[in-house]
Amino acid sequence: MSTIEKLKWRYATKKYDSNKILTAKKINILKEAFNLTATSFGLQTINLVIVKDKTKRQPLLESAYGQKQVVESSHLLVICIQNNIQDHDVNDYYDNINNIRGTSHEILDPYRKSLVKMMRKMTIEERQQWSKNQAYIALGNLMTVCAMEDIDSTPMEGFDPDQFDTILNLDKHGLKSVLLLPVGYRASDDMFSSFKKVRKPLEESIIEL
Repeated sequence: MSTIEKLKWRYATKKYDSNKILTAKKINILKEAFNLTATSFGLQTINLVIVKDKTKRQPLLESAYGQKQVVESSHLLVICIQNNIQDHDVNDYYDNINNIRGTSHEILDPYRKSLVKMMRKMTIEERQQWSKNQAYIALGNLMTVCAMEDIDSTPMEGFDPDQFDTILNLDKHGLKSVLLLPVGYRASDDMFSSFKKVRKPLEESIIEL
């Protein structure tokens, strides 16, 4: 299929075939895609938690308001943000640039200091919102990559993040959950998969200047 045909095929899957499991190769593609997602300044203040074990997912069902995709899918992807962004996060980032590209600290230091200053001016809540914006970029990227790889997915905002954080013990990693993406393969009896997409005509959603 062409790129557009793949995107037309994609839909927010309502029912998964719980017997069909993504291969390690497919999961690795999603890991790489997440890690390659564009983020502001390239700082990567987001993390991906992959939950394959369905016994660990079962307690999450109530906190996801009974949305069965959380348990029936092959894997549950939980996109998280850091609880806080601190000086060492910025310093580690620029050290990584130095290690990978060989760019001197003399060149990098003005940018490092500027970013540290910017983050210090933000409240913790503002830093978290800044990171959430990056999380949505990652979600969109993962959904597109899923479509290209013939993987079904279901983007979800409807869940209780605090309960998820407690059940998955995310605070231990300094993380907060913000988005969910169950992934896998649609069930053959999912009647919604054959429905035509409902979208505005291009001339109503696109403005060309």
